Amino acid sequence: QVQLVESGGGLVQAGGSLRLSCVASGRILSTNVMGWYRQAPGKQRELVATITGGSHTNYADSVKGRFTISRDNGRNTVYLQMTSLKPEDTAVYYCHVLLSTYWGQGTQVTVSS
Repeated sequence: QVQLVESGGGLVQAGGSLRLSCVASGRILSTNVMGWYRQAPGKQRELVATITGGSHTNYADSVKGRFTISRDNGRNTVYLQMTSLKPEDTAVYYCHVLLSTYWGQGTQVTVSS
């Protein structure tokens, strides 16, 4: 059984920074593509960023240049460094193993203006 546990969310002012962490337990391979998604109230869940086993990254246009995804396979952890946060970044952020049914429980990020 795979579990993903996110942490690091919180309340921050616009322009601030947060770093989210996702710790995976169970059978997660270093080759799995990992991703961060987010869901704002009343909106569909959307992709924020992905990272392959070889650390190739991909970002939504809305976060390019502000967010950085990274992974530490030795610690089974994926990170999302978020800078220059905007109120529109407010959402619940989820960690996901792509091409699987594994999702974390989510961590709330709230950016005040």
